[in-house]
Amino acid sequence: MQIDLNADMGEGFGPWQMGDDDALLDIVTSANIACGFHAGDPAVMARSVAACAAKGVGVGAHPGFADLQGFGRRRILGLAEAELRALMLYQTGALAAIAGAAGLPLTHLKPHGALNNMANEDRALADTLVAAGRAFDPGLPMMAVAGTALEEAARADGGPAIAEVFADRAYTPDGRLVDRSRPGALIHDPDAAADHVLRMVETGQVRCIDGTHRPVRAESVCVHGDGPEALRIAERVRARLEAAGVRVIGFWA
Repeated sequence: MQIDLNADMGEGFGPWQMGDDDALLDIVTSANIACGFHAGDPAVMARSVAACAAKGVGVGAHPGFADLQGFGRRRILGLAEAELRALMLYQTGALAAIAGAAGLPLTHLKPHGALNNMANEDRALADTLVAAGRAFDPGLPMMAVAGTALEEAARADGGPAIAEVFADRAYTPDGRLVDRSRPGALIHDPDAAADHVLRMVETGQVRCIDGTHRPVRAESVCVHGDGPEALRIAERVRARLEAAGVRVIGFWA
């Protein structure tokens, strides 16, 4: 049994830095690098790509809404399909250029924040995002939250897709992530997060916030890098997986 570990990275801007990317790169196998709209800038992107190259970590594009102040977590409504397509292509292309200059291919594409959450719920939006990704590169896998409209859209055309689960997030009975504004949405205890992940990977089931269980496909585990417990959670998750005999390796390797 094997699993990929991914984390959102390159989320600083100018002199401001979020998270300990260098330490996290010793733990994860894939990085979702902010492309400048919700976080990141050209210099941050270049440094992030160089750090991934040095550590042998896969480089994925992490495009989001143009919302620096809200960190891409505010829903922007009313964008036309052509605007959404351009938003995806512009950001993915920017990171691909920087990665290409460093001799690295992109390994995947993963929408960020509110854009991702909306695509998880809305099949039409999900189809638009997937079509934009396929237009950029038909062979570039779309990383999508397992069991959502985005995963369905990413698999509908037979193209590559990676089903993602979250180490530090609770799930609703219908398989969605519990909204961050609700109590219990975030898992702060590293041991609880590790138990949560191992259960999903070994049994193919997720324990939902109401105590029920539902099937889940786990091909990559997201360990966030922007919280106070983030590094400890990532360390504990990887250690627990490896202790259980699960091989932690990039899906792209």
